[in-house]
Amino acid sequence: MNGATDSPRMARIRARLTQALAPTCLELIDDSHQHAGHAGARQGGHFTVRIGAPGFAGKRPLECHRMIYVALGELMQTDIHALSIELLTDTKPGTG
Repeated sequence: MNGATDSPRMARIRARLTQALAPTCLELIDDSHQHAGHAGARQGGHFTVRIGAPGFAGKRPLECHRMIYVALGELMQTDIHALSIELLTDTKPGTG
């Protein structure tokens, strides 16, 4: 998904991840429609992020997840209800 089709919420998420992690691969997917009827889904906020970044090299998945949560900061309370993270281990440009 490119930035031109992002909702304002997705643009905020994408900007935070890009600024903090300089990802070589970043795909953000809005999964909110899959959670219709779920109490927390009324305002959306269900996302999947597929991300690879140089800063992930040599780190355990839990460390990478923490880096993502730190990058997102308060968006985890305001814009994101649920986040599924898929780490991309081959972070060379054009491989994700």
